[in-house]
Amino acid sequence: MAERAVVPEGRRQRRRPTKHGAVLSERLIVETALRLVAQHGAEALSVRRLGAALGADPSALYRYFRNTDALLLALADELIGRAQEGWSVTGDWRADLRAIGLRIHTSYRSNPQIALLASHRTTGRPRETRAVETILGILRSGGFPDALAVRIYHAFVDQALAFAAQDAAALALPRAAQDTDADVWHAVYGRLSADTHPNIAATFPLLAADMCDSGYPFALELMLGAVTALRPAADGD
Repeated sequence: MAERAVVPEGRRQRRRPTKHGAVLSERLIVETALRLVAQHGAEALSVRRLGAALGADPSALYRYFRNTDALLLALADELIGRAQEGWSVTGDWRADLRAIGLRIHTSYRSNPQIALLASHRTTGRPRETRAVETILGILRSGGFPDALAVRIYHAFVDQALAFAAQDAAALALPRAAQDTDADVWHAVYGRLSADTHPNIAATFPLLAADMCDSGYPFALELMLGAVTALRPAADGD
C-alpha cells in the first residue's frame, strides 16, 4: 500500500454500496482488516486483499488510510479501544490499574496476529490517547506525584504490552506447534531426575500447571505491590 494523501472525512463522496452491498467506511475497513489478519496473518494486510474482501476497488482504501502502516495503527487503536469498552474508573487506584491492565492484555491476546504486528507501536489515535489520559488520571488521583506517575505509567503499560506480545506469539503458532511446546513440560521436565534437577523435580506438578497459562496476572500483582510501596503517604492513610 503506497503512501497517498488521505481524503478528509467531509470530502469522501463515495457513498455507493460496494459489490457486497455495504457502504465503505473507516469502521468497515478496520473490522474487515482485523478479520483477515486473524485468519491469514500479516500478509493479509494488503490493499489488494482488503479490496477483494470488501468488494471495493483497492484504490478506494486510500481515501481512508494513506498507507498500510496507517491502517495497522488504526487496528492497534481499535484493540486499545476494545479494552476500555464498558469500563470506567472507580476511584480505587489499585483496582483500576489492575482492571485496565488485564483488559489491555486480554484485548491483545484475543487478536494475537495484530498484537505481534503492533503491540510495540504508538498510534497517537483517539482510543490510545484516551487510555493514556485515563491511566495517568488514575495515578495522579491516587496521590502519585507527576514525575512518579509518569514513570509508573511507562512501566505499567510496557509490562502489559510485553506480556501481550509474548503470549500472542505463542497463540499465533500453528496448533501443532502449540501442542508440542506444551508437551515439553511433561515429556522433558517431568522426566528429570531429582538427583540431577532436585528443584524442578520437587516443584514439577506446580510448574507444569503454572506454565500453561500467562504469567501476566501475577506479574501485574507484583508490580502493583511495588507501586503501592512507592506511593507517598497521604493525610489519613
